[in-house]
Amino acid sequence: MPEGHSVQRTANWFNKHLAGSKVRVDSPQGRFTDSAKLVSNRKLIRARAIGKQLFLDFDNKKTVRIHLGIYGKWRYFDSNKVEVVGQVRARFFNAAKLADLRGPTICEVIETELVDQHKKRLGPDPTNPDPKKLNQERFVKRVRASKSAIGLLLMNQSVISGVGNVYRAELLFRAKLSPYRLGSSLSQKQAVELWQDAVMLMKVGVAKGFMVTRQEQLSSRKIHDERNYVYKREGLACLRCRSNVALELMATRKLYYCPGCQK
Repeated sequence: MPEGHSVQRTANWFNKHLAGSKVRVDSPQGRFTDSAKLVSNRKLIRARAIGKQLFLDFDNKKTVRIHLGIYGKWRYFDSNKVEVVGQVRARFFNAAKLADLRGPTICEVIETELVDQHKKRLGPDPTNPDPKKLNQERFVKRVRASKSAIGLLLMNQSVISGVGNVYRAELLFRAKLSPYRLGSSLSQKQAVELWQDAVMLMKVGVAKGFMVTRQEQLSSRKIHDERNYVYKREGLACLRCRSNVALELMATRKLYYCPGCQK
């Protein structure tokens, strides 16, 4: 499932190439045809990424809400005359650019005024600007008030939006925190640093287009084969303490961590 940095990149693409223009919307597959008619040939005002959800606001107070889920994918083209290949749920295009959407979990048109209701159900998004540190404060408060494990809290989209399995594993490794630590056991400093590291890593992810968490690679232009510390490295030696990286299940999701140095 795409994590938050990927959705932010999609929003950036829409804002750069389609926002401010009239956008044609159709559904070659047919499943989105009736909804597409509600926004087709309307001006796209802006695209917004909130965690793993994308919101496309049109000038008739309608918004397309999209959640890719596990199987959803985008493809972008520098032409609006592209043959349809496969099951395209929705196609968005203007005179110059085109985006095809396949296999999303959610693709619906809602009233723009309802977007705030969705935002309230979601936790703060590290990829969005936070000049007054209000998002940081919300995250820290929710974590330190919870008796749930921090490994669960980071996957809870009402606590923090956009974090998935990769960022969960890597953030906790970088912070030297066991995923089984209760949120309430974290100090103010630990919770703040966890949020700030999420902001930094996801900013790198937005810029690069892929997730990289190993410190020595953050500013590298090269695409390395192994970009993470513990994710999918089960059974291998920890890059910090040489203990074996563990793979366990936490609430049915794979959990990667180092029992040797994450306390």
